[in-house]
Amino acid sequence: MVDIRPYRARDLDELYDICLKTGDSGADATHLYRDPDLLGYVYAGAYGVLSPGTALVVEDGEGVGGYIVGPADTHAFEKRCEAEWWPPLRARYADPSGDPKSWSRDERMAHLIHHPERTPRRINEIYPAHLHINLLPHLQGRGLGKRLIDLWLERAGALGAHGACLGTGESNPRAVRFYRAYGFSEVERFGDAQKGILFGIALP
Repeated sequence: MVDIRPYRARDLDELYDICLKTGDSGADATHLYRDPDLLGYVYAGAYGVLSPGTALVVEDGEGVGGYIVGPADTHAFEKRCEAEWWPPLRARYADPSGDPKSWSRDERMAHLIHHPERTPRRINEIYPAHLHINLLPHLQGRGLGKRLIDLWLERAGALGAHGACLGTGESNPRAVRFYRAYGFSEVERFGDAQKGILFGIALP
């Protein structure tokens, strides 16, 4: 039996674990990082801690194996992260120096802790909400992704969001196909070495 339910504080460790195990363009990234929590600090944990009301998880007999997270108001969320989430992490992880091309993956994540991505105004005005969704392999291909997005968009819309966006890499064609099939439209491309696609969708 598979259950989609609201996120609970005790699910935080699972957010980190799932983020890492899907962190290599949907594949397991455990072998790519020395610190297994770094990816989750940047892309998962803050959502559970600071925006639990717009977080859902998928749970089956093996435990929590998927999630969808993201704030209805990205601008307000980014301000809270700057005040509450990033400062203790900046004290823990040094900002890397030198040539970025020589950085390890851990150093790239540490750089993002000190220089987090900011959503441009041109995007935020049209798509004020944003989301991240990840499912472990045994939960993929079962229609759960669509159900999660349906429920999350309903929550974000109820909180006043009139649009939502998400980013994924070109190196994850399965995700790109899924978002297009769901109804997301390509907004723009970003990045250099690792190119990404920003998708957006209007809420009713």
